[in-house]
Amino acid sequence: MKIHYLSKGKALPLQIVLVVPFLIQIFAAVSLVGYLSFKNGQRAVNDLAGQLMDRTSDVVDEHLKSHLSVPQTLNQINADAIRRGMLNVRDRQTLGKYFWDQMQAYDLTYIGIGLTTGEGLGAARYDGKTITIDDWTAKIPNNTSTYTTDNQGNRTQVNARWTWNNFSESWYTQSIAAGKPIWGKIVTINTPTGPYITASASRPIYDSQNRLLGMIATDIHLLKLGDFLRSLDVSQSGEVFLLERDGTLVASSATEKPFTIVNQNIQRLRAIDSANPMIQNIAKYLQTFNGFASITKDTDFQLEVQGKRHFVDVVPWHDKYGLDWLVVVSVPENVFMAQINANTHTTIALCFGALLVASVMGVFTSHWIVRPILRLNWASEAMASGNLDQTVETSGIRELNTLSNSFNHMAGQLHESFTALEKSKEELEDRVEERTTELKNALEELQRTQSQVIQSEKMSSLGQLVAGVAHEINNPVNFIHGNLNHVQEYTQDLLTLVQLYQEHNSNPVPEIQIAAEDMDLEFLQSDLPKMLSSMKVGTDRIRQIVLSLRNFSRMDEAEFKSVDIHEGIDSTLMILQHRLKAKPEQPEIEVIKDYGNIPLVDCYAGQLNQVFMNILVNAIDALEESNTKLTYQEIRDNPSRIKIRTSVVNSTWVEVAIADNGVGISKEFQQRIFDPFFTTKPIGKGTGMGMSISYQIVTEKHGGKLECFSTSGKGTEFIIQVPLRLKVHGVV
Repeated sequence: MKIHYLSKGKALPLQIVLVVPFLIQIFAAVSLVGYLSFKNGQRAVNDLAGQLMDRTSDVVDEHLKSHLSVPQTLNQINADAIRRGMLNVRDRQTLGKYFWDQMQAYDLTYIGIGLTTGEGLGAARYDGKTITIDDWTAKIPNNTSTYTTDNQGNRTQVNARWTWNNFSESWYTQSIAAGKPIWGKIVTINTPTGPYITASASRPIYDSQNRLLGMIATDIHLLKLGDFLRSLDVSQSGEVFLLERDGTLVASSATEKPFTIVNQNIQRLRAIDSANPMIQNIAKYLQTFNGFASITKDTDFQLEVQGKRHFVDVVPWHDKYGLDWLVVVSVPENVFMAQINANTHTTIALCFGALLVASVMGVFTSHWIVRPILRLNWASEAMASGNLDQTVETSGIRELNTLSNSFNHMAGQLHESFTALEKSKEELEDRVEERTTELKNALEELQRTQSQVIQSEKMSSLGQLVAGVAHEINNPVNFIHGNLNHVQEYTQDLLTLVQLYQEHNSNPVPEIQIAAEDMDLEFLQSDLPKMLSSMKVGTDRIRQIVLSLRNFSRMDEAEFKSVDIHEGIDSTLMILQHRLKAKPEQPEIEVIKDYGNIPLVDCYAGQLNQVFMNILVNAIDALEESNTKLTYQEIRDNPSRIKIRTSVVNSTWVEVAIADNGVGISKEFQQRIFDPFFTTKPIGKGTGMGMSISYQIVTEKHGGKLECFSTSGKGTEFIIQVPLRLKVHGVV
């Protein structure tokens, strides 16, 4: 028998065949994983940077609305008081104290009036602490006196005399020419205490006969906007600044001020002339958009400054009184990429380490595999050479003896081998299944943790925002509400005096009769008390809304306590009232309350209010989706309803059922309604975390139950059950 061998030039060693492909696969897999991780990290950085800048823009927007609404609101209050005769512009002493009190209550730099006669009066706080009173006459020069004041607002002594002319000042002429509330041009002023930049809110003032008396103005210090911008988290590594449409700076998170002093003259600073390289380069880039005035919507771009890439977001901001600014937020990429670059270096090091370990392991493994094969090869060659009898008989080699004796037993050995292989396979499948279950549980736990973190951050920001808004609204409303009673008493006294005068002087002089007829005195006597009563009803309504906002946010209470659960439901309904009330395209959504006799419930009130909010918002969305397919009359014939029922179950549980007659949920979706990130809403209208978070709050935080019962096309009902007495850290 002839044996044919392959040429050595065509054959490869078995060790190379085993080691090289194994190393190539390891290196390729690790490299691909590292590359995909880096690209995914870059994509995540872009998304995170966009979210951070959008959130910062929203915070700046809310602060500007709140901060800049104070001067205009205060002007309106003062103008109304002057028009109604409650504030006499001729009574200089009283008017000065009135403005002094308002300067104490609000963080302003100036409040004053300029009359058409050339006279005027104002209260100023140029150094940020001391309040002075300016009083001027129509006779110039040296017609203005500046008085220092005591802690009661009384004038003590003349601090300075100077010349002032209403009719030559833009803050007076602009307001009179506009004939409505406006923001004057931002100005810079150099005072003995130092320069500052201010914006002036002004409006015309009229008497009760609608005759022009002059104007009133309230100035606000813009440098404090810079203090706010520097307090933002993003300003520690990036830049936040405000621009006017002509490219001049209003405020920034940088240390430089938005003005410069040249030859003892204050000049506004243009963004392109800023010493801050980030602000300067962004301003130059924005000029490529055909000027700052051409930016009319949210604009995002990336800019490289000094060899580093930055993310930039530009948002237009304006109000109804004429302000038109740009809010610019920039964040450097390296803030987000530092960890990713470190991970990339680690990945490269791991690749080389894995390659080295795989090489050593491959050589060892190949050597371990090749040795038995070589022994078998030697035995086969001996058998093929025809020396079987000789080898078996004379050599005494164990391998050859085993090979000759094993043939007869091959069938049995194969059976035993297959049995052992099957057993090994089952054990391997069990291990794979166990590992798969562990990975699945870990993934679900990761998703729950992620959703909790995101929702907790969102609700914390929302709670702080709601509490802040409620606090800011509460102060002016309480001021108006508290003074309405006094105004009502004073008005009643005046009307009683007029009535007594009419009774005891039935034939007044012709001038009084003509004036009474012109003002329709009889109608005024009957309508004025009604008007004050209506104003009191309005302030009561605003106070109720503020109370509802505070109850919903629970920012001023402990996290865990006994609460009236009906109060939380009513506060949530109050916040959602704008979505429940009638609209031009659909009637009002009817809310039916079937409240039982419920004692105080131990719970996390803010989180339970969040559950009510999520369920009610989903119910409103379902009703609105159902109404889009119906006409207005069809909706009136079958009105949209939300029914809320509460009761006590088995003396230990409180049950809250919220049902709607909307589109309903299919059985397929009902099984997944509480899964994280699952939503039936279009992209951009739902995150899929609301119901998942609600389920965790009810079941895990409160040890309760949250169930959903729905019929497609007929409606949905959510039933919440929580214990009346919740155990927290082992204490009932």
